[in-house]
Amino acid sequence: MKSALPKVLHEVGGRAMLDWAIAAAADTGAARTIIVTGAHSPIVGEHVAKALGPNASVIQDPPLGTAHAVRAAEQAMAGFDGDVVILYGDAPFVPVERIEAMFALRAEKGGLVVLGFEARDPTGYGRLLLAADGSVERIVEQKDATAQERGVKLCNSGVLCADARTLFKLLAQVKNENAKGEYYLTDVVALGRAAGEQTNVVIGVEADTLGVNSKVELAAAEVGFQQRMRIAAMEAGVTLIDPATVYFSHDTQIAADVVIEPNVFFGKGVRIAKGARIKAFCHIEGAEIGEGANVGPSARLRPGTKLGPKVKIGNFVEIKNSTFGEKAQASHLTYVGDADIGARANLGCGTITCNYDGFDKYRTTIGEDAFIGSDTALVAPVTIGKGAYTGTGSVITKDVPDGALGVARARQANIEGWADKNRAKKRKDKPA
Repeated sequence: MKSALPKVLHEVGGRAMLDWAIAAAADTGAARTIIVTGAHSPIVGEHVAKALGPNASVIQDPPLGTAHAVRAAEQAMAGFDGDVVILYGDAPFVPVERIEAMFALRAEKGGLVVLGFEARDPTGYGRLLLAADGSVERIVEQKDATAQERGVKLCNSGVLCADARTLFKLLAQVKNENAKGEYYLTDVVALGRAAGEQTNVVIGVEADTLGVNSKVELAAAEVGFQQRMRIAAMEAGVTLIDPATVYFSHDTQIAADVVIEPNVFFGKGVRIAKGARIKAFCHIEGAEIGEGANVGPSARLRPGTKLGPKVKIGNFVEIKNSTFGEKAQASHLTYVGDADIGARANLGCGTITCNYDGFDKYRTTIGEDAFIGSDTALVAPVTIGKGAYTGTGSVITKDVPDGALGVARARQANIEGWADKNRAKKRKDKPA
């Protein structure tokens, strides 16, 4: 990856690749999840501890191949008598339904089950060699395959399902007599067959098993993810005017009849209710957008933003950790941070909530039907009452009662003749 960040912590769709595998395990209802990490990447173990707890990872040291990696989890799984599925931290898109199909096939036929796919170009993949009855006879890696075997397009994803006792019994027999000198997990297929354990295959699609080993492949994975999300959104009733320019996170939730204009980016934690419209060039993360709301163009919604129904947020407005009641609006050139805005309140152009003093954050409260004049600075903590006004250009440092007008600016003074005198002086002093 040419990166200080371990490969499995690189993100696709706003989620670390390893977390995709962890989520898939959770979605299958797995009783336990064990992550095998390398001694060279302690940051991965720290990541796992935050996600699953301190006892969810084991270390493979030194790394001697995939079979050796799985054996590293044997002690952690002592006493477990159920089925095991082996997933990979750099293959983020194995669907839950494929995993469940593997468990179902194992329940029906016993033995081992592998996940395979037909590759357009099988170069680099292990090949699944089938027996006459359709079961898997053995798996051969690219470097160990004959010319004839390299012509096989049915490939191994590496995902394998077996009962725990059988799996670890077979793993103990794996040898490293191959071109790379490693202990291959794939060898358990032939070993199982010799011991009377048949291996069957669930065939998925190549995109399900896409692995990532470089920044180029990471970008390809992101492209594939985004395309699937765009199609899913449109099939669910979302209008994407220019789908290729809209970017989703893994957890983006958008209801039917939402319209998304071009060049919109959704970070993690976005939920949009039906009938809303997101105009062009918006950046939205950690935000909830209510039914019929209108956002943008060129607006930024940061984490903690909650917009009620029919709220209007216009161009060059930034909102952070704030709530807007129904039909409230901030139409342009405004920053709202750590604030609660009442229903139907209007924030004029250039409104700023001054929420940070260099040490702490403070909150601003604006009541229902309040009107904040253009270029008002609201120095938090401060409350603007229901139906209250602030005068244009004011710096408001004290609460404004319900129905009152708050003005905090110097009175205008006109000095007669000053401009003419100043202009004449400047012209006299300026060299010809």
